[in-house]
Amino acid sequence: MTTAVASKPRKSGWLGELGRALRRGGWTIGLLGILAALLVITKIIQPTFGATGLQGLAISILPLALASVAQAVVVIGRGLDLSIGSMMALISVVAATLMDERSEGFAILVVLGVLLLGLVLGAINGALVVITRVPYIVVTLAMLFVWGGCALLVLGTPGGGSAEWLRNLTLGPLGSDWIPKAGVVLLVLVAVIWLPIRRSKLGLSIYAIGSDPLAAFRSGVSVGRTKIFAYMIAGLFSALAGLSLTAATGIATPVPGPYTLMSVAAIVLGGVNLAGGKGGVFGPIVAVVILDLLRTMMTFLNVNTNLATVVQGAILVGVVMVGSLIQYRKRRS
Repeated sequence: MTTAVASKPRKSGWLGELGRALRRGGWTIGLLGILAALLVITKIIQPTFGATGLQGLAISILPLALASVAQAVVVIGRGLDLSIGSMMALISVVAATLMDERSEGFAILVVLGVLLLGLVLGAINGALVVITRVPYIVVTLAMLFVWGGCALLVLGTPGGGSAEWLRNLTLGPLGSDWIPKAGVVLLVLVAVIWLPIRRSKLGLSIYAIGSDPLAAFRSGVSVGRTKIFAYMIAGLFSALAGLSLTAATGIATPVPGPYTLMSVAAIVLGGVNLAGGKGGVFGPIVAVVILDLLRTMMTFLNVNTNLATVVQGAILVGVVMVGSLIQYRKRRS
C-alpha cells in the first residue's frame, strides 16, 4: 500500500513573481539605492544642483552609457571588445565630415549610413574572432588600432559639423526641466533595440553561449553566428555612441576617449559577469551615472580630479571582491 506525499506548494501569484524579480535584480536595486544616496549628497554639497545639473549629467553620460550597453552585450556572450572607443571615434568623424555644411535632410541619410557602418564594423570584429579563433582580446585590441587609424585618415584634427536636428535631439529638456532629452533618448534606444533582441531567439542564444558554449551548441545554437551577431549589436550601439558625441559637441575628434576601459568598468560595477551569461544592460547604465556623479561631487568639493579616478578604481576593486565572494559562497552551498 502506497501513500501519496503532498508536496509543498510553490508560491504563486504576483507576490511570488515580485519576490523572484527582486532576487534577480537585487544588484541593480542596490545600485539604484546608491545612486539615490549620491544624488542627495550632491544636493547637500551643491544646493544649486537641480534640473540644469541633471540635464548636464544626462548629456555627459550618454556616450559612455551607450558604449557600456555595447560592451555588456558582447561580454554576456562570453566575449570582450576593446575597439569600442575607436569605433566611436571613427563613426563620429565620418558623420561630422559628411554632415559639415550640408542640408538637414542629407544628415538623415548620413545617420542611417553610419549606423549601417557600425553594424559592418561589429560584423568584421565578430567574424575575425570566430574565423581566426584568435582570442577576442587580441583581435579587438588589434582592431582598436585599425579603427583608430581609419579615424585619423578621415579627419586628422578635430572638426566637421553636426545637423541642428541631431543636436536638438539630445540637448535641453523634454517637456519638464526635470526630464533631460539625453536621458529619454538613451532609454528609448535601449528599449527599442535591445529589449526585443533580449526576448528573441537571438538574445536567448547570446545568453546561452555565455553560460556554456558547448551546451548551447549541443542544443542547436549556432555559436559562431551568434557571436558575430553579438558583435554587430555592439557595433550598432558604438555607432549610436559616436553619433551622440558629434551631437553633444557639434564637431568630431579622431582621438578615441577613455570609453573602452570605462565601459568595462561600468559593466563590472553594473553586475555583468565577465565570464559571460549573466547580467543585463540596465545595471551598467546606472553604474555609468554613479561613476559620473562621483566625479561631479569631487568637482563640487574642489578635489583633484585625478583622485576621482583613484576612487573609481578602488570602488571597482571592491565590487570585484564582493562579486567573487558571492560566487564562492554559491559554489560552497
